[in-house]
Amino acid sequence: MRRFSFSSLLSEAFNAHQGWQRQWRDPAPKASYDAIIIGGGGHGLGAAYYLAKEHGLTNIAVLEKGWIGGGNAGRNTTIIRSNYLYDESAALYEHAVKLWEGLSQELNYNVMFSQRGVLMLAHNVHDVQSFKRHVYSNRLNGIDNEWMTPQEAKDFCPPLNISPDIRYPVMGAALQRRGGTARHDAVVWGYARAADALGVDILQNCEVTGINRGPDGAVTGVETTRGTIKAKKIGVSAAGHTSVVMGMAGVRMPLESFPLQALVSEPVKPCFPCVLMSNAVHAYISQSDKGELVIGAGTDQYVSYSQQGGLHITTHTLDAICELFPQFTRMRMLRSWGGIVDVTPDRSPIIGKTPVKGLYVNCGWGTGGFKATPGSANVFAHTIARDEPHPINAPFTLDRFRTGRLIDEAAAAAVAH
Repeated sequence: MRRFSFSSLLSEAFNAHQGWQRQWRDPAPKASYDAIIIGGGGHGLGAAYYLAKEHGLTNIAVLEKGWIGGGNAGRNTTIIRSNYLYDESAALYEHAVKLWEGLSQELNYNVMFSQRGVLMLAHNVHDVQSFKRHVYSNRLNGIDNEWMTPQEAKDFCPPLNISPDIRYPVMGAALQRRGGTARHDAVVWGYARAADALGVDILQNCEVTGINRGPDGAVTGVETTRGTIKAKKIGVSAAGHTSVVMGMAGVRMPLESFPLQALVSEPVKPCFPCVLMSNAVHAYISQSDKGELVIGAGTDQYVSYSQQGGLHITTHTLDAICELFPQFTRMRMLRSWGGIVDVTPDRSPIIGKTPVKGLYVNCGWGTGGFKATPGSANVFAHTIARDEPHPINAPFTLDRFRTGRLIDEAAAAAVAH
């Protein structure tokens, strides 16, 4: 009988992945496609996969100006949850969580989805009232969420400091046990491999420089650094740069772009059991499978395409983390970065058709993009294929900013912006 060790299994998995990479199809662009997806992150590749698998559209190209997963898909803190307040948001993120739960099997690729639980701390009376409201709302929508006392929170997350004398004392917490994390680059590669196997062309280093329109105003294709490509349907899923791409078609988007900061520590042995979020100070922390403490901070207060952001944001977050977890004061920071997030006026995404015939958009996720990846991709593919929204993304239209039917998750998303 053959004996396996963790190191041998890891080595075999790595070699298999490297072998598949060597077989990667790097096709020349075709003259035309049935549909084009602009953006080679999780949302874009996922949409291409679902277009091919569920809607039979295999003559599709995903255009990425750099390498797949090189944008926000590889610059996030990997948190997955669905404990949003409003019905529309809860339905969208819960759809995503249900897809996450079977995604590794679906793609036959380990995306390292870990339902370790997401614990959200309350530090004041407002936090307590807000999170209890979340708990009740989630339960009415059939979504798991439960309230915990400070001691129950510490029992679930032993490193947590619940002393009443700290600057942000813990007054309770809301726990979604089905929440957790996944590995961001594995999600990208899983969707890429599955889409590629269904015949989707994935064109890296193919920057879109223009969107072409016909006499009737409908899209006819795109201009790229690899030539002109024709298509009657174009889906834009380019996080952080949606306004620039949509401007090529003459569409002005209600978006602002901000740096969103995060950092990781040096790797250590397993010491942190869950994902923990602190609303009052916008700090969240988990431990990756490599042993690094993954720490998320807030958005800068000014619009920018910077991939670093203001140092005071990170410093404030680290101060709070060290107070909540005194044992981490001796940890060293390994690296920090900033991802560029698109933010809408109501802090909810836009998924749907645009005023330009044949042009569709998926954007405005702010801090919620990664957790929504499979659900967002799934309903976006439905919208492109059928030229009408899926019932789940029907409320998230661009038109809501004209009618005033906003989905204001600014504070209800349980993180402070």
